[in-house]
Amino acid sequence: MKEKIAILGSTGSIGTQALEVIDKLSDKFEIVALSAGSNLELFEKQIEKYQPKYVSVKKDSDACELKSKFPNIDVMFGDVGLVSIANIKEVQMLLVAVSGKIGLKPTIQAIKNKKDIALANKETLVMAGDIVMKLAKDNGVKILPVDSEHSAIFQCINNGKNVKHLVITASGGPFRNSTKQEMENANLDEALAHPRWNMGKKITVDSATLMNKGLEVIEAHHLFDFAYDDIKVVIHPQSYIHSAVEFADGSVIAQIGIPSMHIPIQYALTYPDRVEGIETESFDFVKASKFEFYEPDYEKFPSLKLAFEVGKLGGTYPVCMNAANEEAVFAFLDKKIKYLDIYKITKQVFDSYKSIENASIEQILEEDEKIRIQTRKLIDEYKD
Repeated sequence: MKEKIAILGSTGSIGTQALEVIDKLSDKFEIVALSAGSNLELFEKQIEKYQPKYVSVKKDSDACELKSKFPNIDVMFGDVGLVSIANIKEVQMLLVAVSGKIGLKPTIQAIKNKKDIALANKETLVMAGDIVMKLAKDNGVKILPVDSEHSAIFQCINNGKNVKHLVITASGGPFRNSTKQEMENANLDEALAHPRWNMGKKITVDSATLMNKGLEVIEAHHLFDFAYDDIKVVIHPQSYIHSAVEFADGSVIAQIGIPSMHIPIQYALTYPDRVEGIETESFDFVKASKFEFYEPDYEKFPSLKLAFEVGKLGGTYPVCMNAANEEAVFAFLDKKIKYLDIYKITKQVFDSYKSIENASIEQILEEDEKIRIQTRKLIDEYKD
């Protein structure tokens, strides 16, 4: 019997690659529901191909347009639409591939409905990791990581006994060998020129600043219940080793493979099984030839250092950092601020912020919105 899946964010980078994986494994999965943001042209093609029973889009006007074209499909919109998908009884697994805070509520609702989660939304754990992981444990729900780094750790860690360190690798991004002066003058095209991965613009800029790696550290802390001092970040430009686990006896187990998101997506969907999928090319150690490793330069990439600090502080500090950084990245993408202003703005907002301990989901979302408003005002000052 086919497993019934819903995908939130089907037109994004992870969503489209997940559908490619499912195309290859069409005998194992059935698409019940899809959601998308504003790429209506691609979304309509997906609806025609996969014939989901339920869909959701961002805007009411787009929902009306889809309803007229697909009268036999249940069309929803907005945050309510995403939560409604999480409530669909027949859905067995929810792939959360949307970007931003909108992934939090449907993830929590799906967990309450005892649906397993394939998680590609960083904000869910960065903003509310303690709440989400406890809820998953209480409901017997699996949180299966889709990020290549967390998938790698998940595959290496086994039962988690006698693990000394988690080692998260990073390519170093497009500015790994750049000087501070070159980074000062970096333009948008340079920041988006990632040397290894083809991703959405926001996450690509985060990879350039290494904030993405900082967010992954916070995610790993929650996913695997590890202290921040036991999580290491190592620059590995080739991106063949996706992450590793060091055990108490000194042994290190690493997950190695070509830089492809199809592999971790597929593993999350088929866990605990491994099947032949879209990637059939064997890893060639001889062609790979060279594996390099470096310490992160925290002076050049202070966002990574900030993420460790914020994670250790806990409370709603991670909410603050995430929201401020996201707004700053959006401003950079709109060419309103300079590249190095992303960190300056994020740090300035963080320095003026007072955290809330043991915040509820409602408080977390309220704080997120307050921080975004404050950050936008600060961005306007930078523009002026």
